[in-house]
Amino acid sequence: MTATIALVDDDKNILTSVSIALQTEGFLTRLYSDPEAALKALIENPADLAVFDIKMPRMDGLELLRRLREKSHMPVIFLTSKADELDEALGLAMGADDYISKPFSQRLLIARIRAILRRSEARKVDATPDEPVAEPIVRGRLEMDPARHRVKWMGRDVTLTVTEFLILETLATRPGVVKNRNQLMDAAYQDDVYVDDRTIDSHIKRLRRKFREVDPEFNAIDTLYGAGYRFSEEA
Repeated sequence: MTATIALVDDDKNILTSVSIALQTEGFLTRLYSDPEAALKALIENPADLAVFDIKMPRMDGLELLRRLREKSHMPVIFLTSKADELDEALGLAMGADDYISKPFSQRLLIARIRAILRRSEARKVDATPDEPVAEPIVRGRLEMDPARHRVKWMGRDVTLTVTEFLILETLATRPGVVKNRNQLMDAAYQDDVYVDDRTIDSHIKRLRRKFREVDPEFNAIDTLYGAGYRFSEEA
């Protein structure tokens, strides 16, 4: 079934260009330049996924997400500026699924959308008991539940984006095995999209930072210079 993507941004040029790119890839789109109108429409008729700009007049993306989450668990991606790390963290804590910084590659945004839609489909296994359920991953102090997109370290929740989750899942599935950047790109994006090496490095840095907020001594993701990264179960 064709997925419907809702785009909410006060910049009509972004709405138009992203909508054209999505439609070219086979998606249906619904466009909103007024976040209040978007909220009403998305509660009454949810899309499969929504993309919100954070900086909008009258109601910003964070408030739109907060109010939407009172009624819906629709997947949401934030568009942010590079200086909005605090907003990104708050958005993820409030229930956003991922974020992408402006200026952004439309191919990268489409790859993120596809990754989240795949993960959203995987979550539906709870409603279809005849389907095989992805087994939880337990590696030392790490617990991952792929079906529910949940991560715990030392029993405490760690909130990850879909991309971060997929990278960590790839590393933790085979602890001690080195994964190079290309392998991590393939796991995280699974589409024909160019991702700079530094993008993977940035994801690894964010993963470490999030785990160190729970455990300042976290050192389970090793860097092997010139080779890649590995997960150490004994760390």
